[in-house]
Amino acid sequence: MTSTMSVRDDFAYCEQIIKRHSKSFYYAFSRLPEEKAQAVYAIYAFCRTADDSVDENQESETQLSALDKLTSELNHFANRQEIDHPLWRALRTVFDSYDMDLEPFYDQLKGQRMDISFSTPRTLEDVETYSYYVAGSVGRMLLPIIASTSTRDCTDAAISLGVAMQLTNILRDVGEDYRDKGRIYLPSQELQKAGYRVEQLASAQITVSFIEIWEILAQRAEVLYDEFLEFIGDFDKDSQFAVLASAQVYRGILTSVRQNDYDCFARKNFVTKREMIRILADSIV
Repeated sequence: MTSTMSVRDDFAYCEQIIKRHSKSFYYAFSRLPEEKAQAVYAIYAFCRTADDSVDENQESETQLSALDKLTSELNHFANRQEIDHPLWRALRTVFDSYDMDLEPFYDQLKGQRMDISFSTPRTLEDVETYSYYVAGSVGRMLLPIIASTSTRDCTDAAISLGVAMQLTNILRDVGEDYRDKGRIYLPSQELQKAGYRVEQLASAQITVSFIEIWEILAQRAEVLYDEFLEFIGDFDKDSQFAVLASAQVYRGILTSVRQNDYDCFARKNFVTKREMIRILADSIV
């Protein structure tokens, strides 16, 4: 029988991961009731582990091996034969407490595999498909916790929020993704249509054409944020602040890039602490 102390230790392990890697998410979700906050920490820890399988290994063969290992562990978990590790013990508690679905966990791993065998997406639809697997899946994972009493299906809203956040990541990290990974997540169809060349991106040229492409993705993200907001009243009352705050802080990154004249090459765009406090205050519903 698992003791209360060891369960607390398992969730404390997961909490340290989100606290270390995402202060804004931690701040928002730590406002949830303790049991829900712990569940979110465990899900975040799983997603972080999946991310690290790719980010902490250089060679694709090593990355795939790490993902194969994590997939095997998830398979064991699915059969209630999870390994003895704080992450999996915490997730078992979550699955025993909420009406969880394993599919988005597998989708998250599929997204990581898509990242390993990366090729520049051709269309905006391709970008959104990728964004679903790496981020929309997270919205689906969290749904049974933050919309547990909803009489309305919030699945599409949760996916819209996840995809919007991933599009925001892509738009914030254009320069870093190319410089550090040699990757272009902006759709090639839009690059060609606007006449913006890879050589221009490589030399960090912020032209009218670049801004046009950037805004196509940004405006799509804004539409998805708005689609999510239409459902905010259907999320659990005790979860609305955390979800809304996270969405609005992330959306604020788009404003930050615009205010910095679309420089997502040399500047690190983020929401300032002062602006974050204002957003969080406005998110009290």
